[in-house]
Amino acid sequence: MVGMKADMGGAAGLLGGFQACVLSGAVKTQPLHCILCLAENAVGPHATRPDDIHTFYSGKTVEVNDTDAEGRLVLADGVAYAVKHLNPSVLLDMATLTGAQGVTTGEHIGALYANTDNIEAIGVSIGKASGDLVHPVPYVPEFFRGEYKSEVADMKNYMKNPKNAGVSCGGQFIGNHLGDFENEGEWMHLDMAFPAVGSDKRGTGYGVAFVQLLVDHLNKAE
Repeated sequence: MVGMKADMGGAAGLLGGFQACVLSGAVKTQPLHCILCLAENAVGPHATRPDDIHTFYSGKTVEVNDTDAEGRLVLADGVAYAVKHLNPSVLLDMATLTGAQGVTTGEHIGALYANTDNIEAIGVSIGKASGDLVHPVPYVPEFFRGEYKSEVADMKNYMKNPKNAGVSCGGQFIGNHLGDFENEGEWMHLDMAFPAVGSDKRGTGYGVAFVQLLVDHLNKAE
């Protein structure tokens, strides 16, 4: 799609950070997993259609009411796989998920949706140390889950009111697929739609340093 070359910035940042962790030997005692949620975004016989209902890896059903909110569909399966099979102590997902991110935290600062005060504070601190700045957005699931209400599925894929905290709602769609982990584990969702792309329209590498320093911090905290 025209202008969407960097719309895989989240996966690129995670992969770069994962590679940096491996090459630097930062991972010593705990397993580190990187899941890349990738899909060819193209018109074809298997393309997603408006009003389709899909059953996700989490077991939840999703009614597609906006085909442009497509990245979250594969990302939801990725986090569901992680919590079902990898037993994470901390889960980070990164994505160029919403246009609302730029309005909320600007061109250079990612938006952080985190489920505990502890992991939120760690994320902000790592952002400052790495230069990949982040700023928290409200985590209030009970305010945001209703935006996805569907009469025929567990949820829709896009919010009813686009003006209601779009970044938080985007993060909550992902949270809806975490199951018990959302309440029992530590999770941060980093929306980086604008920081991932520079003024020259090329990728900035945002997220690589964030991931490496986060993993280093968590290893030292063990």
